[in-house]
Amino acid sequence: MAILPRHNPTLKPLYHSRMTHHISPPRRICCSTATTPVKPRGDQIIVNEPSALVQNVATVSTRPVLNDPTLQSTWSHRVWVASGCTTVLISLAKSITTAVDSHIWIEPILAGFIGYVLADLGSGIYHWGIDNYGDSRTPFFGTQIEAFQGHHKWPWTITRRQFANNLHALARAVTFTVLPLDLICNDNAALLGFVGVCSGCIMFSQQFHAWAHSTKSKLPAAVVALQDAGILVSRSQHAAHHRPPYNNNYCIVSGVWNEFLDSSKFFEALEMLFFFKLGARPRSWTEPNSEWTEETESTSLISQL
Repeated sequence: MAILPRHNPTLKPLYHSRMTHHISPPRRICCSTATTPVKPRGDQIIVNEPSALVQNVATVSTRPVLNDPTLQSTWSHRVWVASGCTTVLISLAKSITTAVDSHIWIEPILAGFIGYVLADLGSGIYHWGIDNYGDSRTPFFGTQIEAFQGHHKWPWTITRRQFANNLHALARAVTFTVLPLDLICNDNAALLGFVGVCSGCIMFSQQFHAWAHSTKSKLPAAVVALQDAGILVSRSQHAAHHRPPYNNNYCIVSGVWNEFLDSSKFFEALEMLFFFKLGARPRSWTEPNSEWTEETESTSLISQL
């Protein structure tokens, strides 16, 4: 005959007491995408705060698709590009006309050259800023921030983006900035030359950027010649920007400033300043993860099949 254990009534209060005073450990959420340099056991990343996971998900760009309509130009895009080109041409035309009337050519030519050089510097600072700070929810700049940060994962999409689609945002900014100067300035050839060249280079910097991602065989001979001469940013120079540690070669007009800015650690100094003064941590300080890793065009398209 089986002997059943007798029930001990003293165990129930003890068990009840332990359950009553037991404090459950904090919940941990595991995800497979690395967002910090910490590497725990296996391939899992432990995130102590649920909000951290939500923030990371919100900043991931959407995978491009075949015949993506967001890469195509609209009539609104074309109008803004036409408007931007018109304001730039007005500045240049007024500068040339004034120079002819006054027989002074050296000053407007020199001013135009300075505008070209400073446009490259401006493109680098702007590119650095939207690569490292903010996300798609940032006011005014959110769309461009999302596009530039997603560009690191799918850089080939810029070659699929239609001309007006690629330039319209900068063309809009040029229109609102340059048009008032065109209306105010009438007899200052140097200022108009500077404004026309600088604003034109900034507006077309995204096209120069797209050419830097295109293969040599697909580019016009004139563009290849300008890249080889260093007048436009070259494909090899910009390719370094898309390799680890992803924190150099930001300038995308001619690239003439890249070597100086990188060797002098100019952007690193700005990042330290922003961090200590504003507490803003740049994206480049985070260990490169899947959001930085380039996904080739063939891999991206095959995954959609």
